[in-house]
Amino acid sequence: MTQSKEGKARWRLDWPTSSGIRPASALLKASPEDFRVTEYLGPEFEGAQAGDKGAGEHLCVRLEKTGDNTEYVASELAILADTKTFEVGFCGLKDRHAVTVQWFSLYRPGMESEDAELLSAIARRWPVLAHRRHARKLRRGEHEHNGFELVLREVSGDRSQIDAALNLLAERGAPNYFGPQRFGLAGGNLDKAVTLDPTRLNRKRGGRRGGGGRASKNVLYFSAARSWLFNEVLAERVSAGNWFAQLPGEPSENGESTGPLWGDGGTQATGEQEKLERSVIARHPEFERLFSSTRMKPERRALVTQPIQLRWDWVEDNTLRLHFLLPPGQYATTVLGDLFELQDMSLSRDNK
Repeated sequence: MTQSKEGKARWRLDWPTSSGIRPASALLKASPEDFRVTEYLGPEFEGAQAGDKGAGEHLCVRLEKTGDNTEYVASELAILADTKTFEVGFCGLKDRHAVTVQWFSLYRPGMESEDAELLSAIARRWPVLAHRRHARKLRRGEHEHNGFELVLREVSGDRSQIDAALNLLAERGAPNYFGPQRFGLAGGNLDKAVTLDPTRLNRKRGGRRGGGGRASKNVLYFSAARSWLFNEVLAERVSAGNWFAQLPGEPSENGESTGPLWGDGGTQATGEQEKLERSVIARHPEFERLFSSTRMKPERRALVTQPIQLRWDWVEDNTLRLHFLLPPGQYATTVLGDLFELQDMSLSRDNK
């Protein structure tokens, strides 16, 4: 972390790329239709489109939305269903500036006879693509994949170099950085994290709604700090050229390279890898203290994000369409940002 002339903290929010350069630039999200995301929960839920209506206390609906973020839709569904916000489940947060398809669950035990009326009310707000009953609430990260169909416009760069870089991306993947949106505008969530009292994160959240907005914000800021430290360790590995290979001391069972999601006790790595990770974290004592008093268990995260079934085609000389799948918790913007200097056009729409 460095300090500006005004004393305001500035955070690194752009990390080294796998090749050291980005061979091209492009416009991202010129319109919501240029960024399409489809959530896949697996055969059980996909079968709902073929007439499988399931059974259980939760009514699950698959919606298409444009211009609304996931949490807003969840809160509106709670109003329509006359239920509590925490009784609405979903598997992941989806971008507002996109056309997104995802599932939501609504806790409605013994109310099957009223499903048709509720579905009709929901359909007046968002297209309902499928629905089914299910025994459990949908929870974060339970989906199998997110499918992306993205259009990049005003692509500038040598097409042969771009195609070669995309072929390498399909073969090797990209560094699995957390996306900059996790850290807030200009790293604002990290500024907040520095001021947190780590002991407050151990307190049980009271009330049926889970403790209110302040507790949720604190968890958000804490998570941002943890993610930023992961990115800093990954950047060290990318700079050393060994981010895609497992090194001695990495606690990985399947042979993949991993980095630390810092917690109480620091890292699960040992030996030279532990020394590397601790040396990087030690450069940021303002965050290191956050984990000294919490009970957050150290975890690991893959250093490589591997797009599945990646394919692309040039619609025009400077327009590129891409299709791929990613596991939960991995970012399409991270994948593209390893190759392209991206100008996110949705940010300018937000500032209007």
